[in-house]
Amino acid sequence: MKLSKGLITLLIVLGVILIIFLWVKNSYNSMVQQEEQVTTAWSQVENVYQRRADLIPNLVATVKGYASHERETLEGVVNARAKATQTTIDPTNMTPQAMEKFQQAQGELSQALGRLMVVVERYPDLKANQNFLELQSQLEGTENRITVERQKYNESARVFNTTIRMFPKNMIAGMFGFERKIYFEAKEGADVAPVVEF
Repeated sequence: MKLSKGLITLLIVLGVILIIFLWVKNSYNSMVQQEEQVTTAWSQVENVYQRRADLIPNLVATVKGYASHERETLEGVVNARAKATQTTIDPTNMTPQAMEKFQQAQGELSQALGRLMVVVERYPDLKANQNFLELQSQLEGTENRITVERQKYNESARVFNTTIRMFPKNMIAGMFGFERKIYFEAKEGADVAPVVEF
């Protein structure tokens, strides 16, 4: 059976359209999957920051029992915690300004905790308190988790950003509105870790 030239041309055109459709579909689905990985990584970042915030009331209560006249420092920690827990970011609509505001609130909380730890140094009985030692250990572990989760988020964002910027996938990203994700960046002076030693 002999096929006409018109039918052969039609089959070739349909084949090319099918290949282009499959490529666009696979590229789009890959970008969606990577964007979801970024969102999941961001949720984990928020999760560990929330864990830190949840530890703070117990820490403040323990310190308050030993150092009740350190009211200004304790109130500073409580206020910084309140600000940090109220500052959130929608992972689907991150802006540099929102990220800076989030990092600033978390940084203020870290500084307040650092000031609290300086106060703790004046109270040897508090430093020997078992509840305080357990809170110290949990807080140190949480600070490490924050670092790990921020790294995971940055890696997910890097993979996604690379994908949507590379040719020819950048055309698909532009057609479907995929936008670059923001990274956690170290602030000036961030090479000095917050003091969480008790």
